[in-house]
Amino acid sequence: MDYSAYHDLKIRRLEPGILEIAMGEEGKLSTATARLHKELADVWLDVDRDPETRVVILRGIGKGFSAGGDMGMIEQVIQDFDARARVWREARDLVYNVINCSKMVVSAMHGPAVGAGLVAGLLADVSIAAKNARIIDGHTRLGVAAGDHAAIIWPLLCGMAKAKYYLLLCEQVSGEEAERIGLVSMTCEESQLQEKALEVARKLAAGAQTALRWTKYSLNNWLRMAGPSFDASLALEMLGFTGPEVKEGLASHREKRKPSFPPEPKDF
Repeated sequence: MDYSAYHDLKIRRLEPGILEIAMGEEGKLSTATARLHKELADVWLDVDRDPETRVVILRGIGKGFSAGGDMGMIEQVIQDFDARARVWREARDLVYNVINCSKMVVSAMHGPAVGAGLVAGLLADVSIAAKNARIIDGHTRLGVAAGDHAAIIWPLLCGMAKAKYYLLLCEQVSGEEAERIGLVSMTCEESQLQEKALEVARKLAAGAQTALRWTKYSLNNWLRMAGPSFDASLALEMLGFTGPEVKEGLASHREKRKPSFPPEPKDF
């Protein structure tokens, strides 16, 4: 499989059967630009068709796993219907393409884990977080519904009460707390993260591939059954990009201040 068309994703083969997909650059946080957003949605289709890949490790380069959406892209989504429709399709495809990818996916999350990267990180078959990782779903802080993956996976992983608490309040979840509540598979020290991810990937790559893939397919039917909830949440997120709250949310992010959202809508 030729991955040379990918630019924002750094893709390399670590060893036979194991592919690494890395986001970001050294010394920086990986921001979901328009190109990265599309590549992260599309790459799972190529992985699924790749006869040389049994397991993928998804990780971040530099200061963290992923830093969320680029502010310029968010502003474009607010202002432009075509951009909003494109991002809706890519966000939908990202979730379903990870779920439907037959190959095993291991995520290795450190530092901030936000946005599109977090979608793939939590949907991974085995999710590993550094103890000091900072998992945040910041949608409601931005002023839109938590739509890009939350409804399909958070309640199943950590229960409805915890999912509502963290998603409604945009509270940060440490790697240790994420493991405690079941949001991730396991945690380790950041210095051991890549080693642990490779250890798990090697075990999966050495396993019975048909048995593993059919087990994954069966288990992911729980996620497919939640598809209508996800579709509704994503549509409502996109609707939110047309409203006044997201404009204040974006402005407060840029100005690094607490948002002052408009009064309660007259008709909800």
